[in-house]
Amino acid sequence: MSTIRIASFNVNSIKARLPRVLEWLRATKPDIALFQEIKCTEDTFPKLEIEDLGYNLAISGQKTYNGVAILSKFPLEDVTTALPGDDADDHARYIEAFVSMGKTPLRVASIYLPNGNPVESEKFPYKLAWMKRLRAHAKELLKLEEVMVLGGDYNVAPTNDDVYDPEIWANDALCRKESRAGYRAIVNLGLTDAYRALHSHGHAYTFWDYQAGAWQKDNGLRIDHLLLSPQAADRLEKSGIDKSERGKEKASDHVPVWCELTMKK
Repeated sequence: MSTIRIASFNVNSIKARLPRVLEWLRATKPDIALFQEIKCTEDTFPKLEIEDLGYNLAISGQKTYNGVAILSKFPLEDVTTALPGDDADDHARYIEAFVSMGKTPLRVASIYLPNGNPVESEKFPYKLAWMKRLRAHAKELLKLEEVMVLGGDYNVAPTNDDVYDPEIWANDALCRKESRAGYRAIVNLGLTDAYRALHSHGHAYTFWDYQAGAWQKDNGLRIDHLLLSPQAADRLEKSGIDKSERGKEKASDHVPVWCELTMKK
């Protein structure tokens, strides 16, 4: 048996954060890393620097906005670069791959769910519709009965325990009841929140805004999640949040979340 580490990290521009990202990869050595908001196209992604650390890459990029990627120490196969259900949706928000590794293969997805603000705009219905598409796709994937991790920036704080001030955020798209209901509908398919499964306490955040001294005041939200299939949840050993990354120079406004699974070689 061996243990693998899977992490999710909204890097908020891979080119702007590259020194921090490379430093984190060297220090924590995730076997698989799921990136969001790379904010670049595939041809401008810093492939050489990351491949030099031993990673295979799958990228769905977009100039200036969005963009997701999978980094893996193992071969990647069967790559899907868009969330099914809406051929007109050209946002680079979803990438999925089959990871070939020993006797226990793994399926992973990197997800950058729409923010949805302002809620009075068309962005909020787009978010809710996107969540319904994700639920439908996750339902089909679960039928495969694979070890699977759907990780990313879900832009949803699931409960009031995941928000530093629930009253202030009550009408924000990240905390609206519709957003939380959409998230629960996905989890209730039979998925497990890797962090919450092992850490019941609140005040554990993955995002702190750049404004109003949010980091210094610890005014954060937990909106980055690793959702595990039953087959992955059975192998869950550890999970955590790399909070210290937020305090570094030129840091992303998000920090990595991670879990460790026990797998057969």
